[in-house]
Amino acid sequence: MPAVTVDDLSTLAPVPTPSATAPDVPVRSRPVRQVSTAPAGFEGEGFPVRRAFAGVDLADLDPFIHLDQIGEVDYAPGEPKGTPWHPHRGFETVTYMMDGVLRHEDSTGGGGVISDGATQWMTAGKGILHIETPPDDVVAAGGRFHGLQLWVNLPARQKWVDPRYQDLGPDAVALLASDDGGALVRLIAGDLGGVRGPGSTHSPMTMVHATVAPSAQLVVPWPRDFNALAYVLAGNALVGPERRPAEVGQLTVLGDGDSIEVHAAPASRARRRRWSYCCSAADPSASRWPGWGPS
Repeated sequence: MPAVTVDDLSTLAPVPTPSATAPDVPVRSRPVRQVSTAPAGFEGEGFPVRRAFAGVDLADLDPFIHLDQIGEVDYAPGEPKGTPWHPHRGFETVTYMMDGVLRHEDSTGGGGVISDGATQWMTAGKGILHIETPPDDVVAAGGRFHGLQLWVNLPARQKWVDPRYQDLGPDAVALLASDDGGALVRLIAGDLGGVRGPGSTHSPMTMVHATVAPSAQLVVPWPRDFNALAYVLAGNALVGPERRPAEVGQLTVLGDGDSIEVHAAPASRARRRRWSYCCSAADPSASRWPGWGPS
């Protein structure tokens, strides 16, 4: 899982220290309220996905609608697959590629290429048709594909904005490291203790991809008025102050507090793989949506 990597984490700025909401109130680590396992399936022309939000209450997700883990899959030559043309309206799709290459095209003439560590943020707004496919040379060669696609609801007053793209290259991502040098944090969008990611959002939110070495820990500040979700992409994790076990393909829903605390399992349990997760949160009051959702 290359995404964006750094050989020497000591060269990076440290992750900000969580702070209390008032001088006499201690910092509280968010406890785990739920651990759910994403069911596996297929999307588009037949590429494998995990539906990360399946079985989670909408109130814990708002303003997020949907999260797919794409792969991780190693394709033989001729096997890579994409999607046919399809419509979106009223929300945003955030496609983050850790491995592999995807090409987007849309009905307005926009689009672009997303490759290792890049993000494409598509605001569907009043409506758009688009297609996501691997380029011809990637289809011919095969290779590893691994990514995420997150859907973010638009606030009611912005449902009919014009469609637009944000192409966030790997070099644009804000990089931070834990104090002990055991964790790399990639801030894709939003604010993390005063550090800003490159993505411009309509709904207040934060999106982070973190990689934690075996037996290391990571504590990040998190706004108390945001919800909090952590999805395991690789390895095994212990989440929250109670160190609740979670493994690849599992989503943790976290309760109230000022910070998110995660520990990577020891090397024997993690099979010497670094633990990698995507953590997202948003202010649920910014974008309430009815149960039937967007189109």
